[in-house]
Amino acid sequence: METEIFSLTPLLDKKGLLIKEGWARYPYWQYNRSNIHSKFLRTKEWDYYAITNQIEGYTVTLTISNLGYASLIALAYIDYKRMKVSQSSRTIFFPIKQKKLPTSSKEDCYITSTNEKLRISFIVKNGITHLIFGAPFLKLPDGTIGLTGKFELKTPLYSQSLNIATSWKENRKAFYLNEKRNCINVSGEITRGYDIEIIKPLTAFAVLDWGRGKWTYNNTWYWASASGLFENDFFGFNIGFGFSDRNPASENAIFYKGVIHKIGKINIEMPNNYISKKWKFNDLEGRLQLEFHPLVNRNSNFNVGLIKSNQNQVFGKFSGFTILDDGMSLNIKNLYGFAEKVTNRW
Repeated sequence: METEIFSLTPLLDKKGLLIKEGWARYPYWQYNRSNIHSKFLRTKEWDYYAITNQIEGYTVTLTISNLGYASLIALAYIDYKRMKVSQSSRTIFFPIKQKKLPTSSKEDCYITSTNEKLRISFIVKNGITHLIFGAPFLKLPDGTIGLTGKFELKTPLYSQSLNIATSWKENRKAFYLNEKRNCINVSGEITRGYDIEIIKPLTAFAVLDWGRGKWTYNNTWYWASASGLFENDFFGFNIGFGFSDRNPASENAIFYKGVIHKIGKINIEMPNNYISKKWKFNDLEGRLQLEFHPLVNRNSNFNVGLIKSNQNQVFGKFSGFTILDDGMSLNIKNLYGFAEKVTNRW
């Protein structure tokens, strides 16, 4: 049985153990770095946004992270129609000084990282998130040089997000605190070369992956997500497993009209070649069946001895159905999103 949390609670006790494991509809856990029993190399913090334009057929992903052994900022532009990815990133191994990311996704903040090839800023003020980015030398899938943009993200006050706090069986002082916020409405503009696109209302939607934790050394996880509209109402889903002990809580849920409809364990059928065949997702209770038609793989792979990462984030289209808590069935067709398998050793 999964455990739902209903009120504010400190995340860790003085021994570095989770006080309450489970899931919540709001970010109730209070994160305090001073209670982490770990060297800074074991602490992981990241803010990740994926903004998908369901009409124009592209996704922009933005990452600012401190992963202990390394600091990473990254931008990717995924073109569904041309089935290609362009990306720019900067990794600093064993940084002398790391940026402090906010202790809550709701906290006002200004996070920025910049050099001559890539600049990214995340600004949260009065409940509105501003994403500003630029990669002036990035070659896009259509051959255009340069990508810049500014997005404004607004989440209705009533909207729920999927939050979990879990630990590892082999080390209960290792923990994973995460918030997945889907169906965030996006406005703003994006510029490819000299071509400026104004984002039209209800065409682009964001997902936030906000994470803090202390991990064990070897991990593999699976994650799939999409956000858009179903008959003019906000719809999305999040699927995640394979990372930490998920008995207290899973990351599997449907988002509809700002409300979470929780789903239990998920089975996945994934081809050996990630883009050769359709992927299939289904839950044990018959409430979710999805086929994922892959279009392009955003792959990154590095190995520097003690640190190794193999990431395959595949972008494509989801079709299928899901059943809400009240028994209502939603039939989904050709919703752009992504599914990934990531193996990390660090």
